[in-house]
Amino acid sequence: MKKKTLKIIGFISGIIILFFISLPTLLNTAGLHPEFKESKNYHFKNKKAVIISTSHNVLSKPGETDGKLTGVFASELTVPYYEFIDSGIEVDIASIKGGEIPIDPESFFYAVKTVEDKRYLKDDMLQEKVKNSILIDKLNIADYDFVFISGGWGAAYDLGYSEILGEKISQAYFNEKTVIGAVCHGVLGFIKAKDSLGNLIIENKRMTGVTNKQIKELGIYFTPQHPEDELIKAGVIFESKTAFRDVFANLTISDEEAKFVTGQNQNAGHETPQKMMEILKNKNE
Repeated sequence: MKKKTLKIIGFISGIIILFFISLPTLLNTAGLHPEFKESKNYHFKNKKAVIISTSHNVLSKPGETDGKLTGVFASELTVPYYEFIDSGIEVDIASIKGGEIPIDPESFFYAVKTVEDKRYLKDDMLQEKVKNSILIDKLNIADYDFVFISGGWGAAYDLGYSEILGEKISQAYFNEKTVIGAVCHGVLGFIKAKDSLGNLIIENKRMTGVTNKQIKELGIYFTPQHPEDELIKAGVIFESKTAFRDVFANLTISDEEAKFVTGQNQNAGHETPQKMMEILKNKNE
């Protein structure tokens, strides 16, 4: 009887261990962090990009100041960073408040950690850039060929409220060479961008961002701004794809002007910068 019990326990333990070993592959197969199959190897020279991040680090409910630690979702910074770097592009890292960027600790959970996240953890140069990010006020947008905004829960608390970020996106929009991109909550960084007459720049543009459905499914609907709601309020033609859980959905959209490239969530981390680089390459040909 004792031997039989031990065998059963051993079998169940083996199944559990196998499940945890297989979990990253299972999630990837379901649609999390897919490879971009149409990825191209670009070789740019004398091009610059800036990746802009949240500075907010607490996932707090309305009227509260305490909560779980949060920030930028790691892959929404690391994946585009290495897409640009590996294409010969110089990359700066900036944030709303400057200084150390908070990274959501849950984004380093083994089952969702990307190859680029692992690369970041061994990359002293990028870690230094994240620790000493540039204050967005100090950015000269004219220096950059690419402006990319990362997401994460922290972005719901500061990107869409920043007048300075709105001004920087406006400058990027009217700078002929600059291509602008964002994924997930990063699109909130666009909602205060205006033209000289005070009109919202993103009005009537096709865009995507993290859906209300995904936010509800993850049980974090108490954040102050939701991309789907805010983009629609700004007059955006909002588009998205859905899945049995939207965390596994994926969509990337380039607007008709080829100025903005937006990704629905973390799954667009590769495709969004890839399409941004394709736009610039086509402009230069």
